[in-house]
Amino acid sequence: MTASDSPAGTVRSTPDVERTVAAVWRIESAKIVATLTRMVGDFGLAEDLAQDAVLEALRQWPAEGVPRNPAAWLTAVAKRRAIDGWRRQERYDDRIATLAHDLEREQADAMDADPWDPDAIDDDVLRLIFISCHPVLSREASVALTLRVVGGLTSEEIARAFVVPTATVQQRIVRAKKTLGAAKVPFEVPGREEYPERIAAVLGVLYLVFNEGHAASSGADWMRPELSHEAIRLTRVLAALVPRERDVHSLLALMELTAARFPARVDAHGEPILLADQDRSRWDRGRISRGRAALERADAAGRGRGAYGLQAAIAECHAVAASVDDTDWERIVLLYEALGRLAPSPVVELNRAAAVAMATGPASALRIIDALAESGALKGYHLLPATRGEMLLKLGRDEEARSEFEAAARLAGNDRERALLEAKARTD
Repeated sequence: MTASDSPAGTVRSTPDVERTVAAVWRIESAKIVATLTRMVGDFGLAEDLAQDAVLEALRQWPAEGVPRNPAAWLTAVAKRRAIDGWRRQERYDDRIATLAHDLEREQADAMDADPWDPDAIDDDVLRLIFISCHPVLSREASVALTLRVVGGLTSEEIARAFVVPTATVQQRIVRAKKTLGAAKVPFEVPGREEYPERIAAVLGVLYLVFNEGHAASSGADWMRPELSHEAIRLTRVLAALVPRERDVHSLLALMELTAARFPARVDAHGEPILLADQDRSRWDRGRISRGRAALERADAAGRGRGAYGLQAAIAECHAVAASVDDTDWERIVLLYEALGRLAPSPVVELNRAAAVAMATGPASALRIIDALAESGALKGYHLLPATRGEMLLKLGRDEEARSEFEAAARLAGNDRERALLEAKARTD
């Protein structure tokens, strides 16, 4: 927690306590806020109460020690603040009296309870995820709210990850809370008939967060792996909450298999290392195993593979190959063709072209890319000229390739990627 994420006040704490509070919040914030939301019936108020409890922990724990069940302690303190607020508003009735009585017992037990279980998940967390990704919110607001309330990141961490001002993130969160309040969004899991649309919205947010970590759209770093890791963690939570949802396991598989390559994607100085040049011995075999297991669970759910499942299958082809040359490029082309029919996209078509180049040669791929360029569908997308430059280079058309790399560099928003393209333009 930071000053900007906590109410004003004097806090005397130690670095060890601050680290403990931050760790508890990162792991337990979703459960705490979800529990409070169910109690008070107001999502924004619930988060404010939780933040107040964090501030109280920073005050008390240095002197009194960290309770054995810190999450229960924070929840109990937040509930007490809610009851105190109701008292001040002269809303102290029999229901509140009952809550207060229960709370006394909870607070007494919190100090001596068994250590909290970070893997314990209940339906309140699922409700919170659905609220954070509710259709009434913009995609930017959903991302900020999900990372803040479900993921436990501070506004500063989110701002740093997306290279935007902290004030922008805070404004998005405030607007999101107001929007949810104005829309009177209920704290509930939607009916099964709403699952496809609502799950798709949640997965879309998590997919966006992961991809921003995998290939940062702007800033000085090519990757922001901590953002991708947070998306993986949240997707695991969702998979545990809705274990029969095929697309959740498919997205988790895609994330794990893709993240397995992270250790080899940059050098010691943070410079990009492209797939063909990566040391595959550095790929994370544990993630590969988890990703393949998640894909098996998705397949076991039946109904065939969706868009995330097909992308995961492509990532699996890379993960099991000993080298670029040993990769089953023909299978990857077929998977991209299936993905293009299921979820048509010019980006999918561009990726298919890159796979075609490996399977049958650059001339065939160049025809696909030229058709994309003529359509104007990817105008302003830096990877179109970058990929076209690679094809021209393989065909020995060096001057044309240089021009394409220069155009791609002008369009690139990420500093590292721009530098890589500029180097290609100079040397090739």
